[in-house]
Amino acid sequence: MANLAFSLTPVCHAALDFDAALALMEKTATPIGIERIPLAVAAGRVLAEPVVAMYEAPPVDVSAMDGYAVCAPDSPGAAGTLQVVGQSFPGNPCDRAVGTGQAVRIFTGAPMPAGADRVVVQEDVARHDDTIVCAALPHVGRHVRCRGSDFAAGDILLSAGRLLDPRAMVAAAAAGVGHVVVARRPRVTIIASGDELSAPGTTTNLVHNIPDSVSLAVGAMASAWGGDIVSMAIVPDRPEAIRQRLGEAIAVSDVVVIVGGASTGDRDFSRDVAWSLGISQTFAKVAMKPGKPVWHGHSSGGHVLGLPGNPTAALTTARLFLAPLLCLLTGRAMRDALRWRTAPLRAPAQNNDDARETFLCGDWDGESVRLIERQSASAQARLAEANVIVRSAASAPAAPEGAPVTILDF
Repeated sequence: MANLAFSLTPVCHAALDFDAALALMEKTATPIGIERIPLAVAAGRVLAEPVVAMYEAPPVDVSAMDGYAVCAPDSPGAAGTLQVVGQSFPGNPCDRAVGTGQAVRIFTGAPMPAGADRVVVQEDVARHDDTIVCAALPHVGRHVRCRGSDFAAGDILLSAGRLLDPRAMVAAAAAGVGHVVVARRPRVTIIASGDELSAPGTTTNLVHNIPDSVSLAVGAMASAWGGDIVSMAIVPDRPEAIRQRLGEAIAVSDVVVIVGGASTGDRDFSRDVAWSLGISQTFAKVAMKPGKPVWHGHSSGGHVLGLPGNPTAALTTARLFLAPLLCLLTGRAMRDALRWRTAPLRAPAQNNDDARETFLCGDWDGESVRLIERQSASAQARLAEANVIVRSAASAPAAPEGAPVTILDF
């Protein structure tokens, strides 16, 4: 990165709307690299290459139920007494063929014996020693999973960009692969700027210092969305200190998140320090509440995301910008982080008297959403009650109970 002359000349631009800011950030973010790792440690990673089945599944015809494999006339319904001539277990099949009037005891997932073409479930038979009496026989193929009915060798079971969640891990393991190629996890450094901040648990003078309540939360969010935390640091509100720490972080990180110093106060330096280091501005502020001071910059070496210092504003903007940024850097789509949906209000909502879009904390109970009371950009205790973000249009009118609102999992 170029080592430009240090200057704190402000860069002022009008606030962009939320969607426009996201669109600009999306243009700057591309996957950062790939690596091949054992499937056993790949849970939670994002595929960079498809997972292709090594063989077909099931590899042979198998039973879908516990019961008896039989060979019978094509027309279902015929009752009869059958002789049990063997047993078939998963991993230990019966090596004897089944003829007319015979049956093999079989269990779910066990290979069908030669000659058998259907399975009678055990609840539909009465067994007496080595014979069974069937009230009725099912049609051909009943309760049988045919060879290759799940997938064939060469089928793409998982596409690039898929998160290896528990469901995807089933498919990957079933494919028979031992390793997968995944996106490298972005290296994330978090810097909190503020003379008043101290590490949690070390605050001794609450008149002059407060705990840094944001960095650990932003770190947890970054980890949840695929980032690897490189380090966290608290720096004072001095340009030289911010410049040194930010420069060091940029050299070893794919994403640097700097919390605080993003507004227009006399000690808000972080944004202008970033520009002085050669970071290209993507946007400098966003027409949203809370979080107007959020900003983003990029370079050939990575990204810098500036968040407001107030806790609710910081975590809200981290959810709305950091989560999609990390998705993009790992080869996922931005929409994977921003799956908005509608839900009915559990109680009436006041009008939005602001000319900006507002993103409110809400409590979703599985059926409806309630707006958290006494919301504030600086709130901390109330933030713990929220599990969704409620999106309200600029100057939106009041909404009655039951009215649909747009929400996002927090």
